[in-house]
Amino acid sequence: MKGKFFFLIALWKANLLSAMEYRTAFLSQVIGMVLNDAVYFLFWVIFFNKFKEVRGWGLSDMFLMFGIVAAGFGIAAYLFGNVMNLAELISQGQMDYYLAFPQPVLLHVLASRSIASGFGDFSYGVISFFLAGQFTPAALGRFALGILLSATVFLSFLVLVQSLAFWIGNAQMLSSQAINAIISFSSYPNTLFDGTSKLLLFTLIPAAFVGAVPAEFVRSASWESFLLLIAAATTLLLAASVTFHRGLRRYESGSALQIQI
Repeated sequence: MKGKFFFLIALWKANLLSAMEYRTAFLSQVIGMVLNDAVYFLFWVIFFNKFKEVRGWGLSDMFLMFGIVAAGFGIAAYLFGNVMNLAELISQGQMDYYLAFPQPVLLHVLASRSIASGFGDFSYGVISFFLAGQFTPAALGRFALGILLSATVFLSFLVLVQSLAFWIGNAQMLSSQAINAIISFSSYPNTLFDGTSKLLLFTLIPAAFVGAVPAEFVRSASWESFLLLIAAATTLLLAASVTFHRGLRRYESGSALQIQI
């Protein structure tokens, strides 16, 4: 476990040094994403200016939830950037490079790329948390825990979906739709949905565990929400790991080994 941790640190350091070679481009992507998120959230500001509360959710609650979604997505994209194109790597036979190393394949694949704009999402998420007006040391601790679990659910779901490329081949369109779906639906309070649609947000597309559930945990210190979030993150993480490694055995049986230097 200690070796894996230092391996991750080394990858993240290499990604950071690579990004710092082009500081202007890095900063422009970060600032651009902060502005993009702010413009996107402007819709909710306008909405709650007219409707002060919708089913128990107000503007401050939306700031909090959007902060968790943005920060969680930002962490995932910045630290594990290859999660966004894992299906492409699988279907195009580009996993061979990672199989040549003794390190854990999935961890190596995900962390070997960093998306600079993810740091912008994370930055906006922190700003949004402060704008929610719920800043206390306890709330800050719950916020940090909430975004880590939100990022875990997001990462696990995308790995699970994109690992299907081991069986169905080209899964880029499916993965793109999955990314759009979980990001879009996680930005809405779960109280807006009922029946089948709400069930889907807790199962097939676990968007509720990326936004609404961690937000409920942060704003009300709900242990029920926390335990539900822990259970969802753990289950999805295990399912993603098992699915990827079972698929990897199929990939190994039919792929030529190519080492890139």
